[in-house]
Amino acid sequence: MDRLTAAKVFVDVAITRSFTATAERLDMSRPMVTRYVDSLENWLNVRLFHRTTRKVSLTSAGETCLPEVQGWIGQAEKLQYQLMVRDELVGKVRIAASMSFAFSQLIPAVEAFMDKHPRVEIDVDVQESAVDLVAERIDLAIRITSDPDPALIGRSLAKCESVLVASQTYLDSAPEIKRPADLGKHKCLGYRNFEHHIWHLERDRHQESVEVSCVLTSNEATTLLSAAHYGMGISLQPTYLVSGALARGELVQVLPRWRPKSLDIYALYSSRKHLPPAVRALIDHLVAFYSDREWQDIRL
Repeated sequence: MDRLTAAKVFVDVAITRSFTATAERLDMSRPMVTRYVDSLENWLNVRLFHRTTRKVSLTSAGETCLPEVQGWIGQAEKLQYQLMVRDELVGKVRIAASMSFAFSQLIPAVEAFMDKHPRVEIDVDVQESAVDLVAERIDLAIRITSDPDPALIGRSLAKCESVLVASQTYLDSAPEIKRPADLGKHKCLGYRNFEHHIWHLERDRHQESVEVSCVLTSNEATTLLSAAHYGMGISLQPTYLVSGALARGELVQVLPRWRPKSLDIYALYSSRKHLPPAVRALIDHLVAFYSDREWQDIRL
């Protein structure tokens, strides 16, 4: 059997502590996972795992072998990439991103990259919360934050500006909004992750923080955007998602002279060591692609 694949299966089982979980993650049958582990054990002439019906754990020999096997995989992959035809990228890249960004902005960027590199496969994992990139086998995470995980390596892609929006139907039937404090009288649409819904706004270096009442909450921006379209209240939305609806007059910007706090859009990865060329090229492509996006600094 292919020893490099067997080594990768061994490392994955060491992470998941489950033959079944590894089979699902690597898209192979559980008996095949067992065969690869058996093959590696026979090759190394050691037992790598303690196995029971309920638990899988590394033997002392397995613990000793794990970093060596990981290093061998890294060297083997590096050699494979060095032997490739120049500028011809191959491989599979797993990207984690929020649904709103993946839907509205990531796919156009990925489409342009795959046109240039047709032998690269992209897998987009839609996630609304941070995950362990190593455990989930994520090559690249696109995250919007003011405080990226210091354990990860990141490159800034763009600024994420936000605006307050509502439908004209909602605004016609609700109290007038002249200043941030007026938001407290309105139905608002908020993110579930916050116990207290406080919107921070700034105008001419003057800041105001308003606690709002959220009649509907969600962990995902496109759901709140849909609610705003249906006239259910005021929503705080990233411009990359809502700029089209504003331009078409489907939604109205609320308090346009007041700006919510901006965040940064990062491409994050776990390590520079043995970073596959396809991943490195994709990061460079995203930086260039988002450098002049019109939604970054909307003025309506």
